[in-house]
Amino acid sequence: MTMHTLPVAVNVSAEGGLSHYLRLANAAPVLDAEQERQLAIEYREHNNLEAARQLVLSQLRYVVRVARAFAGYGLPQADLIQEGNIGLMKAVKHFDPAHGVRLVSFAVHWIRAEIYDYILRNWRIVKIATTKAQRKLFFNLRQSRARIGWMNESEISNLAADLDVPTETVKEMESRMANADVPFDAQDDGDDEEFRSSPAGFLQDMRYNPESLLAHADAESSQQDRLQNALVSLDGRSQDIIRRRWLAADKPTLHELAEEYGVSAERIRQIEKKALDTMKGVLLSPEPA
Repeated sequence: MTMHTLPVAVNVSAEGGLSHYLRLANAAPVLDAEQERQLAIEYREHNNLEAARQLVLSQLRYVVRVARAFAGYGLPQADLIQEGNIGLMKAVKHFDPAHGVRLVSFAVHWIRAEIYDYILRNWRIVKIATTKAQRKLFFNLRQSRARIGWMNESEISNLAADLDVPTETVKEMESRMANADVPFDAQDDGDDEEFRSSPAGFLQDMRYNPESLLAHADAESSQQDRLQNALVSLDGRSQDIIRRRWLAADKPTLHELAEEYGVSAERIRQIEKKALDTMKGVLLSPEPA
């Protein structure tokens, strides 16, 4: 069989942005039924990944169309498209041309399923739909509210009957969807009259708590004392090397110290390493009671 390679890049560069991706998706030629069937057979029977790639690229425009239908959920369009693409690739993997169905008719269900799942996972930090009935109600209720706004008792009863859920579940879901999300640590950009504190604003600032400051000062003082004790455990030359190599602002090189002490740079390195090991042992030893 002659393979027809689609004239479109496999990898879409992130630098181009969403508009660049959309142009590439729309530039991919549409396959006719026979081309689609042959490519599907190549992939299904011979695991031809090039054939799978062409099937995926030919359907990208449909992923974009499906993703646009979910624009009202406040999630990035690029993320919705990406999730839809995952659904498309799963559809291509399971597509059987022997059933006589076009790929787009088969793939649209996989695309929507991935986008549905993404929306439910990311629409809010606190999940508003946890059960199967609530997930079904979430999407149906959002469509109804977008069309008619707040629902009256009759409309709530009709929707509950259509979805086979209690009316209380419909009311609860509508109430959840009506509540706006509040960022935990949002910045205040308004004036004093419009100020609304975020939840983080109600937490106590412990940076200047006297107890915390005292504990921090005590810990720092203890560390300094232990460091000083560790230095005292060294001989004079080792102390000088450690102080100048690790504690001084202007640190000499091994060669500079070697010239000063009349030994090799390797010997200075050995003295430094032994001194650090000795200090480590002192610092890690239990403090006296």
